[in-house]
Amino acid sequence: MIQTGHIQPALSAPLMFEYDDVASRPGLLPHFQPAEIDAFLDWFTSVSSLHKVYFLWRPLLKDPKDDMVLECAVSAGARYIVTYNLNDFFKAESLGVHVLTPPELLSILTKISR
Repeated sequence: MIQTGHIQPALSAPLMFEYDDVASRPGLLPHFQPAEIDAFLDWFTSVSSLHKVYFLWRPLLKDPKDDMVLECAVSAGARYIVTYNLNDFFKAESLGVHVLTPPELLSILTKISR
């Protein structure tokens, strides 16, 4: 869906560094070589829109790393944050960002493409 332009991820530099840090943790993605992880992150960066976060909403969520995701979404004007971590993002709605699971997003996109 990213490759066809149906969705476009939003990134900030701090969020990309966090993705890199997490994806590079030993044992987290045991089926992938470091070069494969780097290649994916390079591709993901290339298809994402980069946003500078000028205003911090912290602390709004329990986890400062989740605040970083929400701040990027607000800066990008994103309608959705897509995650399985719904409970930790419930306050995102107060900033106009809806939180969906990946299956919920796919359901919305399926209805739009009909």
